[in-house]
Amino acid sequence: MSGPAVHPVEVPPPTTDAVPPTVRMKDVQGMAGTTGAFFLRLCQFVFAAVSLCVMATTSDFPSVTAFRLSFTCCHFTVFLFCFEIRVLSCYLVAAVGLQSLWSLSLALADIYALLVRRSFRSTGVVSLFAIGDGITSTLTFAAACASAGITVLIGNDLDKCNLNHCTRFMSATAMAFLSWFAVSPSFLLNFWSLASR
Repeated sequence: MSGPAVHPVEVPPPTTDAVPPTVRMKDVQGMAGTTGAFFLRLCQFVFAAVSLCVMATTSDFPSVTAFRLSFTCCHFTVFLFCFEIRVLSCYLVAAVGLQSLWSLSLALADIYALLVRRSFRSTGVVSLFAIGDGITSTLTFAAACASAGITVLIGNDLDKCNLNHCTRFMSATAMAFLSWFAVSPSFLLNFWSLASR
């Protein structure tokens, strides 16, 4: 009786021009194109839109003098102070307006990425997101800090809250800070994703 014969199969030698497979980075929640990023963008948009709406619906905001002050000081000092307050309140409205538009557009991009089950891995797209997040977060933070300083000045130092809408301005400032808190992780994760390439 004879047994079956086993013939060993030789492994072909490796070719030198073969490219090794690349390892893709794991998607961290919060990076562009993930559900975490969509949630952060939604929070950014909601907080910025609420801040914008609170500032815009104040009864004296359309007349541009956002904080009414009545001093018996030098008129020039009062004019400069009112001008500074006017500029800072308009700066807050412009900053949170830009933040809400930016966040809404990136939330729509995240929805698209989630629907087609793809994440943003292109260096150009991720760098655009990181730069845009950095600019809008800096503007929102600066506007919120400036507005917080003015509301503290009017409310605590000058004690003129009965003539102004201090609670509305404080809530708009708080919403701007919350929008900045939501945009900071987006910026850091997009910047980290860009730097780790």
